[in-house]
Amino acid sequence: MATLTVPPSVPSPAEDAEQLQKAFAGWGTNEDLIISILAHRNAVQRKLIRQTYAETYGEDLLKALDKELSSDFERSVLLWTLDAAERDAFLTNEATKKLTSSNWVLMEIACTRSSMELFMARQAYHARYKKCLEEDIAYHTTGDFRKLLVPLASTFRYEGPEVNMALARSEAKILHEKIHEQAYNHDELIRIVTTRSKAQLNATLNHYNNEFGNAINKDLKADPNDEFLKLLRSAIKCLTCPEKHFEKVLRLAINKLGTDEWALTRVVTTRAEVDMQRIKEQYHKRNSVPLDRAIANDTSGDYKEMLLALVGHEGA
Repeated sequence: MATLTVPPSVPSPAEDAEQLQKAFAGWGTNEDLIISILAHRNAVQRKLIRQTYAETYGEDLLKALDKELSSDFERSVLLWTLDAAERDAFLTNEATKKLTSSNWVLMEIACTRSSMELFMARQAYHARYKKCLEEDIAYHTTGDFRKLLVPLASTFRYEGPEVNMALARSEAKILHEKIHEQAYNHDELIRIVTTRSKAQLNATLNHYNNEFGNAINKDLKADPNDEFLKLLRSAIKCLTCPEKHFEKVLRLAINKLGTDEWALTRVVTTRAEVDMQRIKEQYHKRNSVPLDRAIANDTSGDYKEMLLALVGHEGA
């Protein structure tokens, strides 16, 4: 599903590491060279480049990049160079900090990663921060947000396609009852959303739609300004149709009032090797403009070039 463009013949990690070292040498940094290498290597190749760079030059590549680069371009390169689990651990930790706290980022990571990816993110969190990811989420959230986010982050969902239709019917009924009673934080509602496999949840929500005549997210819009309901709707969207969630994040990030670079960088670096093609199709359909053109119009310089390379812009 990825649209990342990797050249047909890739230089060895040693050659790439040497070229990156050259990009840092001398008076100025060669940003174009950094983009031409890192933005066109897949996760396995980037990991090997980092290992080789550390062995050859005695320095972590991330530290070297941190010294040489700045602002949004630096953030996009650093996030991209981390492996997926480290990146998720970093973003989760940042989302629990006072100045950068975000329930949205916590929910997005918990709902759009596979069980194994989430497990690896928890391990990476442990290794890097010497703390437990769920513990930090619990400590930095409150009330209904905590009640939803902690089980989302700690679950290990079944990943297979098997679906129990009788269960889908009974749980659709439970969801409808609780929503009708406006008991949005009810234990049963939270349990269904946070523990059922994505296939089972899809079956339940399809039944909900057919049986009760409304999509669940429509019924959860009773109070459009309720922040918990917004998060719950987005969690359901992330679990069942992630490209629609990411399209919306991108649409809101690229707007006429100014760009939300953090959101733009997060989506591009975390989804480039996952479902960027689907996100691009969804974006084009929803906004009648290709995503790469929207990004090009809204960003500039090295940051723009990096993002365009990651979304698979033909000319990158």
